Amino acid sequence: MSITLIILFVSSAFFMSGKVRSDLVAMCALLALVLTNIITPAEALSGFSSSIVLMMVGLFIVGGGIFRTGLAKLISSKILRLAGESETKLFVLVMLVTASIGAFVSNTGTVAVMMPIVVSIAVSANISPRRFLMPLAFASSMGILTLIATPPNLIISEELQKNGFEALSFFSFTPVGLICLGIGIIVLYFLSKIFLSKDDRVDDDKSKGKTLDDLADEYQLHKLTHLSIPEHSDMIDKTLRELSIPSSYNISVVTVEKIVNTSRFNKSVSEVVAGPNTVIEKGDILVCYGKKSNLTRFIEEKELSLVEKEGTGKDIFDFKDIGIAEVFIMPNSKLVNRTIIDAHFRDEFNVNILGIQRNNEYKMSDLQKEKLHSGDALLIQGTWGDIASLGNRQEDLVLVGQPLEEAAKVTLDHKAPVAAIIMILMVIAMVSNIVAPVIAVLTAAVMMVITGCLRNMEEAYKNINWESVVLIAGMMPMAVAFEQTGAAGIISGTLVNGLGPYGPYALLAGIYFGTSTLTMFISNTATALLFAPIGMQAAVNMGVSPYPFMFAVAVAASMCFASPFSTAPNALVMSAGKYKFMDYIKVGLPLQIIMGIVMILVLPLLFPF
Repeated sequence: MSITLIILFVSSAFFMSGKVRSDLVAMCALLALVLTNIITPAEALSGFSSSIVLMMVGLFIVGGGIFRTGLAKLISSKILRLAGESETKLFVLVMLVTASIGAFVSNTGTVAVMMPIVVSIAVSANISPRRFLMPLAFASSMGILTLIATPPNLIISEELQKNGFEALSFFSFTPVGLICLGIGIIVLYFLSKIFLSKDDRVDDDKSKGKTLDDLADEYQLHKLTHLSIPEHSDMIDKTLRELSIPSSYNISVVTVEKIVNTSRFNKSVSEVVAGPNTVIEKGDILVCYGKKSNLTRFIEEKELSLVEKEGTGKDIFDFKDIGIAEVFIMPNSKLVNRTIIDAHFRDEFNVNILGIQRNNEYKMSDLQKEKLHSGDALLIQGTWGDIASLGNRQEDLVLVGQPLEEAAKVTLDHKAPVAAIIMILMVIAMVSNIVAPVIAVLTAAVMMVITGCLRNMEEAYKNINWESVVLIAGMMPMAVAFEQTGAAGIISGTLVNGLGPYGPYALLAGIYFGTSTLTMFISNTATALLFAPIGMQAAVNMGVSPYPFMFAVAVAASMCFASPFSTAPNALVMSAGKYKFMDYIKVGLPLQIIMGIVMILVLPLLFPF
């Protein structure tokens, strides 16, 4: 038991530090338990064959089909437009729609779909999007309306079944979820109005949303430098890939101005995106961004001429064909921890990165070797067509800085009705128990591929959040070790002895707030796996029903709002809403405490002791 607790303590320290991926920490903990003979190899690998893990894999694929076909985007956009220009209606609808979608698919995917729509509608209604993005993230966690809404729901259902109690049905969580959502809407309405309505970064006019000119000013695009290529330059007839300007000089070439028609009376210039295959020709003008020292060295070594141009970003860019936009890095994107050079943005996406906004600070130079972080905002530049294509890469990026009229467009893919039918049939199969829930989910996942809602199996695999899957499978043996070594029994016994004399409500409060506190520092899935057996043992030792304690574990593990890093949606909206850590404390901590108090009072009414 001592060895188990030491491994848990070390793992928790790494979880909290965030410097090592959570799935790697889980696998190291698993191996440590095996190598110290706490569990057998078969017990260590049992998590990878668990129905919970297989259901999570299937649900990621089903959610991927729903998102790719535009079904979630279509439904949410249509409903949110009912709000018109009413701030109150929009706030309530954002919460309701997000929680409803999050009840069936990944909450991170839900936020990724909803963010561009919410920003676009808020701006068109002259309301700061900042008021809605944090509630949007919180609402995705409140959507615990179904058994498949979040991993903790599945974990407590399996714990109940493992101990001889009846498993939870598909809609067992609905009453609890509705109460959580109702409390969330009421409390967040006032807290967000007090703490999130004011935007300290800009004046009242600009707080109503970003235009293209706002983006240009925000990222200081008026500081672009124009350099003319002389006739004798050794750069002529070479591609930008061959010249390697970013890596050699730490300068970003944004666009290239080319003379397309010249005569005695007429001279026209065309502006093209600086791509890797762009060929430099005599008379071209390179539009560059970088430090003055780097630019000076580039000019001197290549014998370039400085072209003086006056104006702002609005004057420099022709936004008709070439545009700028903001994209946000998803928490589980494969781009995280890769440098901009390694990410191959120009080769893969045909766009340039002009700047990075991180923690309300802007980095506009020496970008090539900069590592990307989860939640980073990137200012990209390219043709509108290439920018729009990034909207299909929601597993990696969320595009929100499009022109408002472009962001507001929602097209219905011809496969969206098929995806809707598959999801409805999956829910019916799970509700009616025609087949085991895991079989219903896996069948729906396979049908998403067969019917073309997902192009192929490769795309299906891309939609799986493998970090979450390995985390769950890797932490399950820790829960087994907790029970087998008696650690769960001792912790639950301590809770019963300490809080039991004050009644089951006090014990329920101890379980709830213990789970809630730990979730602020480590994954909600890992917390649920650890506290589910503790809650079960505590209920059995006290001689009361385990159901309110199991629900307390699931709800507390999901309702963590006081930190931007406790859930992926919280982290995703941090940069988009220009929130600071204290904003989460001011808004999220009171909500988390109020939610806990209400749940402690309500859960025994829904599921008596």
